[in-house]
Amino acid sequence: MPSKGTCKAKDCSREVIAKGYCRKHYRLWKAGEMPKARYKTCTAEKCRKRRFRASLCEEHYAAAHGKKGQTPAAAPAAAAS
Repeated sequence: MPSKGTCKAKDCSREVIAKGYCRKHYRLWKAGEMPKARYKTCTAEKCRKRRFRASLCEEHYAAAHGKKGQTPAAAPAAAAS
């Protein structure tokens, strides 16, 4: 099997396994911890969580819309009480 090259992460010379990354950096990329994330991330400062709505993660979206401690699925149940 021909060599796929080296990892595209800065200062890494390990062999590529997927998406141009070595095993370590591919795992970090999948977790959203690389500079160029797998998915679009929350726009709140220093937040790397996946976007939920309005370019924010669930936590920051809930805080911005006055729904502290509630997830979208729990909101209708709380309203019925």
